[in-house]
Amino acid sequence: MNMKLYFSGLFLATLLGVSPECGAVLNVVVSTPDLAAIVREIGGAHVDITTLTRPTEDPHFVDAKPSFIVKLNKADAIVEGGAELEIGWLPGLLDQARNPKLAAGAPGHIACNQGIQLLEVPTTLDRSKGDIHAAGNPHYMMDPLNAKIVAAHVAESFCKLDAPSCATYRANLAKFNGALDAKLETWLKLLAPYQGQRIVSFHNSWPYFSARFGVKIDVFMEPKPGIPPTPTHLAEVIQLMKSEKIHVIFVEPFLNRRTAETVARNTGAVVLDVSQFPGGMKNTQEGYIQLLDQVVNNLGKALGGQTK
Repeated sequence: MNMKLYFSGLFLATLLGVSPECGAVLNVVVSTPDLAAIVREIGGAHVDITTLTRPTEDPHFVDAKPSFIVKLNKADAIVEGGAELEIGWLPGLLDQARNPKLAAGAPGHIACNQGIQLLEVPTTLDRSKGDIHAAGNPHYMMDPLNAKIVAAHVAESFCKLDAPSCATYRANLAKFNGALDAKLETWLKLLAPYQGQRIVSFHNSWPYFSARFGVKIDVFMEPKPGIPPTPTHLAEVIQLMKSEKIHVIFVEPFLNRRTAETVARNTGAVVLDVSQFPGGMKNTQEGYIQLLDQVVNNLGKALGGQTK
């Protein structure tokens, strides 16, 4: 081997951020922290991640900063939830970024709703019913089996973008699936005694969690999706909670906790702080599995009467 040429090539690869053996470090922009957690699990050291949404922020209404356009312009891939979750802010940013790698249909445009069986797909679009998504409810990540579908899609997408690192992406996928499968068995056992119990949620963002774990999250403090609670509607919720003996209220960080506390005082219920994003609750910064573990365990304690 011509060592001079070898080291010249190695030096050039270093300048370009490319390893001859391991492929490129992918510059990945991700719309939300839950998807960023999956990207981190699959990509490991082979990805550099920018997350556009904060863990305590409503993913429907994100402040589209000019700096996001710069990030997207330089990205190798965009990972988004799809199903209209980010429709109010991400399409405009992608248009302004003018990055052909991220165009719809390009390998670098990774829509994570691909392969997901979406719930609550409307038969007709009627905006009088509130913030209804034409493709179905986009909050699918709180079903761990959907997270596995997303992880597989991300792994295969990264394989197309960075073939030399494909074996690593698939190995990381297998590791993530194994850890998630082990936890899922524990979670199902923990919530099994509470099958069918009803829970109040501020917003209708938990149908996939409800379906997977058998609790009924079908009473909402919003009279319609995205519409703030009214006194009349809250009075109806309070009456229903009393009659049905509903004792838990889900509240996410970006929603009005004081309103939930008022309802709780009138019903004897527990306000349970929850999040769909790692970092949106205490001690959940490490990733998706840690987040879901926290939600399930806190819910189990609340339903079991252990939360004060």
